[in-house]
Amino acid sequence: MNKGFENLPPADYTVSEAERQAIAAAIDVDELTRTALELGNIDSPSMQEASAADYVYEWLDREGFRPRKVGATPERPNIIATYGGRGDGKSLLYTAHLDTESPTWDPDLDAQKFRPETLANPEWNRCWLQDGAFHGYPISNDRGPMVCFLMAAKALKSCGIDLSGRLYLTASPGEIGPEPIEEARGVQYMGKEIGTHYAFYHGGVSPDYAIAAEGCDFGLTWVACGYAVFRVQLFGEGVFTPLLDSPERASDHPNPIYRLGDAVQALLDWGRAYEADNVYVSPGGTARPKTQISSVRGGVPYAFGAGTEICSLYLEVGLPPHVEIGQVHRSLERHLRAQKLGEFEIEPMVVRHGFAADEARVAPLVAAVDAATRDTLGEPLQLAHPVYSSMWRDHNVFNMNRIPAVTTGFPRWRPTPDDMVKSTLIYALTALSVCGRASESGGRDALRKTDVYGENPFSKEAHAER
Repeated sequence: MNKGFENLPPADYTVSEAERQAIAAAIDVDELTRTALELGNIDSPSMQEASAADYVYEWLDREGFRPRKVGATPERPNIIATYGGRGDGKSLLYTAHLDTESPTWDPDLDAQKFRPETLANPEWNRCWLQDGAFHGYPISNDRGPMVCFLMAAKALKSCGIDLSGRLYLTASPGEIGPEPIEEARGVQYMGKEIGTHYAFYHGGVSPDYAIAAEGCDFGLTWVACGYAVFRVQLFGEGVFTPLLDSPERASDHPNPIYRLGDAVQALLDWGRAYEADNVYVSPGGTARPKTQISSVRGGVPYAFGAGTEICSLYLEVGLPPHVEIGQVHRSLERHLRAQKLGEFEIEPMVVRHGFAADEARVAPLVAAVDAATRDTLGEPLQLAHPVYSSMWRDHNVFNMNRIPAVTTGFPRWRPTPDDMVKSTLIYALTALSVCGRASESGGRDALRKTDVYGENPFSKEAHAER
């Protein structure tokens, strides 16, 4: 098992045993299961999140959380609601994404990527309970964790526990994708810009901390990779097929498609060295950046007769927090030049850097999750598996904006209703610990420590220490 976290500060607000029991009693496993299945069975692939967003909006409205729709387009809104804010406690934002991994459901495109039996898998857009576990990708990624923090807020409200600080509940489109590349142009192909990015920049939120609620097997990390997609274009000459004298070696062929074998091997060799040389290790998680060719394009199948002058490979490259795009571009270009591939050009089509929270500033949030995990699971919080810190997750949005953020949640594969109950309780206890309980006078029931920047956060001394 991964190691736990050490030397965490005491929680700003200590949740009492009576509060924990009341919150736990307020979590209805049948309601939790029903809500997860209802939301999970709304078809919500990337670019088609509206129906799932409407469900979350209506649920929040019915439960008295006064939700808002905030979106770059009306078809793909973020849903934002707030609970608490009765005093001067810290604010916490929960986020999860509405879109789910899936094919494009364009039969012509999907036929170029998936086998028929893969497309027929019902777990792409259906969810059900079988043998005591949830099946279906929408619940595991990511509407199950979303339901958990919605139910956590309802449990706090049902118990009459108001919060001193604000608890933000956000559901966003576009975390999985897509990305505008080549002919896929325009706002309809945007992913992250109109999702959690948009909610943070335009959603009227001011979190002190954030949690991306996603499956982490009850572990936690404050690290995430970004990614780049490089287009590698090979150039050659179109020659009318009846006039072509085929060379002995593929590398001498005028059609650049014949150079793909050498190019693929060169990219594999570079990728293996890049992955080994750029592992990021920190107290908050280990990021192991990976590379893979995602697509190959060349010529036009129905306009044959003279080969093609251009073929392209699209290489996905993980970007850990300590790696920047310029150094990766130069390294890749230098390697390919040395392979004598002929005329080529490299261009990054997508760039998203990875980020990590500041260890000291994220510590109070980690301490709150640790305390909640101990109270719920009976064991200390563990560091999440490196796979969860080696991918993009939306806590990147907050860490890049200096808001300490983590990702944590229930088991990613085949979660059970009991897993969801535990995750709901952890999210509720964390929110109470971070935000504090509001007193009847609008303050807090317990004394809170001095703000992290001192009694006066705008003083010269505090500013210098930042």
